[in-house]
Amino acid sequence: MSEAISDRQVVAILRPFVRACAPMIDALREADPFGMQARTRRGEGEFVDAGLKKKMLRALTSVKVPGTAGWAAMDIDQRASWWVNRVGRLTSLLTSIPGLGGALADRLPVQDTLGAASQGLVLCAIAGEYGVTDVGSRVRLIASVLFERDIDADLASGAKHDKSAKSAEDSETARLTEELDESHRKHGKVTAKAVASTLWHLGKSLWGITGELEKRPRGRWFHRALGMLPVVGAAGDYLGERSGLKKVWKRAHAWLMAHREWA
Repeated sequence: MSEAISDRQVVAILRPFVRACAPMIDALREADPFGMQARTRRGEGEFVDAGLKKKMLRALTSVKVPGTAGWAAMDIDQRASWWVNRVGRLTSLLTSIPGLGGALADRLPVQDTLGAASQGLVLCAIAGEYGVTDVGSRVRLIASVLFERDIDADLASGAKHDKSAKSAEDSETARLTEELDESHRKHGKVTAKAVASTLWHLGKSLWGITGELEKRPRGRWFHRALGMLPVVGAAGDYLGERSGLKKVWKRAHAWLMAHREWA
């Protein structure tokens, strides 16, 4: 029988995880998609007449993605839903890739760790839309939604960490965000490759609490049955991860509403 995982162990792993999610989420939220709005406002391509230019700008600003007027007009729940649906599709697709191996891949921790990383990333994004930005609160949110744990606020905040624990946390956060930082240096933005690679590293960082990952929200039984089959297992895993994310969103909303007096 394996030794029980303590709240302190969960916090030690989730704090650098949460900190590493922040720069990726911020880059996605603050980006001007494709730079199209900026180019249009600068008037690049003077061959475009004023009427057409106005229509182009209106169309661009109506797109509901971070950095647009359409996004600014959305309410909190609509933004949170966007993260689940848009980003969730990408992370669920990446998470489902191990399903190509069918039952063999499902016997390894790859599926659970990537799935948990995907769900944790989306949870951090949702928390940001509700104004929950501190690491401790996000740690408590993830622990509650994914692992059904009620973590002590002081423990989650890192207030009980000694110097060595804080140093270890800083080092782990730097390791997890290394490729994001390199992408910024080389390209001035976070690339899709950097996002995929970071998600993989985030997933691996959760191996220390593998037993907890089995508690995370999942798809229905038929998703798991399909996921056991070679090749088509990827489709089953993808649909299962999408279904799991919907459950994550419902739990997150309930938790955030219950803790809104301080979160």
